[in-house]
Amino acid sequence: MRIDVILTPAELPALMRRDLSKAACVVFDVLRATSTFVTALHNGARAIVPVSEIAEALAFRQKQPEALLGGERDGVRIRAAQSGGVDFDLGNSPREYTPDKVRGKTIISTTTNGTRALRACAGAKTILAASFLNLTATADFIKKMQPAQVLLVSAGTHENTALEDVLVAGAMCEMLLGKPLTPALSPLGRGEAVLQMGDSVEIARRIYARAKADLPTAVSVSENARRLLAIPELRDDVQFCLRHDACPLIAKMEADGSIRSQSNSSKQK
Repeated sequence: MRIDVILTPAELPALMRRDLSKAACVVFDVLRATSTFVTALHNGARAIVPVSEIAEALAFRQKQPEALLGGERDGVRIRAAQSGGVDFDLGNSPREYTPDKVRGKTIISTTTNGTRALRACAGAKTILAASFLNLTATADFIKKMQPAQVLLVSAGTHENTALEDVLVAGAMCEMLLGKPLTPALSPLGRGEAVLQMGDSVEIARRIYARAKADLPTAVSVSENARRLLAIPELRDDVQFCLRHDACPLIAKMEADGSIRSQSNSSKQK
């Protein structure tokens, strides 16, 4: 098994041109798209349908009037002025996606980087949406799959790297490799030599090793966290999204483009 990390959205166009037929892609958008998807599924949503554009979300809603519209532009819920007359039901705060709102519902979601990263992985054998909230379940799922290639995809911010996405990718690398780095950043042990990995894995692991003792403080200086922390009604999202394994499920993209919860014990496809 070979592991690589996509550290920046600038790598996504090249990713779309790669042969991913034997790859498992794990997409991270910690603040906040994949954290929101995982929370919604954990709270009983039937499916998440990620789309790129507001117009695409509205067109899908016409076909499924009972579906909820969710998403953001510039971090806040999409309003009528942006959509041509329709206030979206939900924003992109995972705390909005409570059981009473989402249980049994299909949610059409349009965000910026999260959707783009998922679509860049369209040719992959398996596509998973993950965050700190479902980290261990997702890592265990990949270990059982043993795919030829694992790509950990950081969604980023606009065209830039997002620190929180690199941190969660580093945490995932640590789980998949089975041996954490010490604070002194020791070199790889012999037990890890059976896995192949790119330098991007070592970059993510080292960043995570330095930050994991106080993850909230490390993340608080990131571009996305600073933006959310400056908005009173969204500031609690940052801490919410950093909770390890609060939603122990696998969020898997199906052939129809929807993301659904799948048990870790389910038969793998």
